[in-house]
Amino acid sequence: MSFTYRQIEEAHAKVKTVADFPAYIQEIRELGVTGFEFHVKDGNEKYIGEGGYEVYSHAKYPPVDIAEEVDLPTFAKALVDHQEGKTDFPQFLVDCANTGVHYWHVDLQKGTCTYFDGKGEEILEEEVRG
Repeated sequence: MSFTYRQIEEAHAKVKTVADFPAYIQEIRELGVTGFEFHVKDGNEKYIGEGGYEVYSHAKYPPVDIAEEVDLPTFAKALVDHQEGKTDFPQFLVDCANTGVHYWHVDLQKGTCTYFDGKGEEILEEEVRG
């Protein structure tokens, strides 16, 4: 099953708050997406499907500098704040950059979201609802 970036954008356009995220995950899963990566530096994304199928987005934001050192306690708090709706997505990206998060990978088959530093080392893994 193949999907287009346009289909993913249409699904994502329905996300207005964190509460909408599980429905978005379910919709892109139904399109055939098995996982995706989001890069904090400029917002580019890679969506992955069966058999190595991949679709890429363009950069969505001006490039930002990302802290060299990971600050896990501060990032963990920022993540919880975002999940509780205390921050919007642009603020979450600032928080990620300030705490050394370079990208995250969502594995829709395992139901996990894993955050990585600039060396590709895992910072934190959490369960994804959807």
